Amino acid sequence: MTEQQRASEEAAQADDRESIPVVTEDTVEALVRSKLAEALGGKRGMVEAAIPTLTFTISYIIGSDLRLSIILGVVAALLLGVIRLVQRSSVQYVVTSLFGIGIAALFAMRSGNAADAFLPGVIYNAVYAMVLSVSVLVRWPAIGLMIGPFIGDKEDFTSWRSNPAVVTLAAKLTWLLVLPCVIRVLVQYPLWLADNQGWADTFAILGFSKVAMGWPLQVAAFTGMVWVLARGRTPLEHDREDAEQASGSAPDRD
Repeated sequence: MTEQQRASEEAAQADDRESIPVVTEDTVEALVRSKLAEALGGKRGMVEAAIPTLTFTISYIIGSDLRLSIILGVVAALLLGVIRLVQRSSVQYVVTSLFGIGIAALFAMRSGNAADAFLPGVIYNAVYAMVLSVSVLVRWPAIGLMIGPFIGDKEDFTSWRSNPAVVTLAAKLTWLLVLPCVIRVLVQYPLWLADNQGWADTFAILGFSKVAMGWPLQVAAFTGMVWVLARGRTPLEHDREDAEQASGSAPDRD
């Protein structure tokens, strides 16, 4: 092989490597741990998601002024966003929180009942739980769709479904995402219904339960996922293919 041919072959191999998604983790479990950690946003993301809701809840408990309480919740989210911008960091979680406050405000202002501010969250969790459950039942678990672009055939992100071990792992992790949503609905819907029907004044309990069952439940689910992931060593598809090729090309010593 001439030097020119060798250089051409090395350039082609480099192009192939660049076209493959960069994956530093050597197993599916490690990859999912990395993606879940990014999704949670760390401690700061959790706090930023809770502050506007706490501000709205506490201010309404103290003053019983729905409009003022909504304004204070929005202002709290905006202040957190300004701090993020000044620090030149991502405002993703602040924007999410602000969007949630806006939808809650629409529900509460339309009915005049402060407890209705928590109804969108109940509806969201119910729908989210159903969608995730269906994804598992039809053998397209949501977690698998999340990691699909990073494993398997680089030209077909659905190729992960050809690996039964990956599908099973993704299904287990998706069920763990369903659980917090179901718990929130089972606890918060009866509280909202009691307040809405005038059976009891459950606004304070509803507000604090929303915060207590927000990120804390999500972290609990994440902990469960880490436990599941720590027990497995499912190889990434391209690693498995490399191992099979190496095994097939190994010389026969007999």
